[in-house]
Amino acid sequence: MKYNTPINASTQQHIDIADIKNDTLILKTGGAAIVIQTTAVNFDLLSEREQDSMIAAYAGLLNSLSFPIQIVIRSKRMDVSNYLEILTKAEEGQANEKLRGQVIGYRKFIEELITQNDVLDKKFYVIIPYGIVTSATGSGPFDWLLNLFGVTTKRVYVDTEYILKKSVSQLIPKRDHIIKEFSKMGVKARQLNTEELVSLFYDIYNPASSREQKIKDTSEYTAPIVEPMIA
Repeated sequence: MKYNTPINASTQQHIDIADIKNDTLILKTGGAAIVIQTTAVNFDLLSEREQDSMIAAYAGLLNSLSFPIQIVIRSKRMDVSNYLEILTKAEEGQANEKLRGQVIGYRKFIEELITQNDVLDKKFYVIIPYGIVTSATGSGPFDWLLNLFGVTTKRVYVDTEYILKKSVSQLIPKRDHIIKEFSKMGVKARQLNTEELVSLFYDIYNPASSREQKIKDTSEYTAPIVEPMIA
């Protein structure tokens, strides 16, 4: 039996991001945040002197902060299917049998490696907030730390343009300070732009489909509406 009344549902109703605009996250709590991505350093490969220097630089970064930040380390299983396709094409187009055999051996090695082990890709982010809002539970002023990962908090009316205008004067100097401090550690840091933020959160909330379906236009994230027919 089928009912003709559609059910309108938007994924965006269940996340705490109201909008992504001008490289900034606008939160439904009335606050905002920017996301900085950093490179990684293999600490174990550094000499003892270099390790001490990096620890001192990191301590200096933490001691210099007069505002809260959130550090996020995201691990996800790498999708190397495209890389394997490239190797297969290289294998098929290689006329030299000796080189072709080496490509085949390397491709099989990669296939066995990802079959026997989870090959993880780690990304490092620093989130700088604006306008901390205490949640409806009243548990404390740092509830924004969880907002980016779908924890429901108190909603307020969100004036996107007003929040953007007010947040810029506070977030930009903080961003520049963080990037400067990271540079002292030999770590490159940069702010994610709007397209990168949309892709990041699309991947976070759609881990399965994001492997095969990529966002071509950032306006797409406001469009999807699910209208299933109940059977």
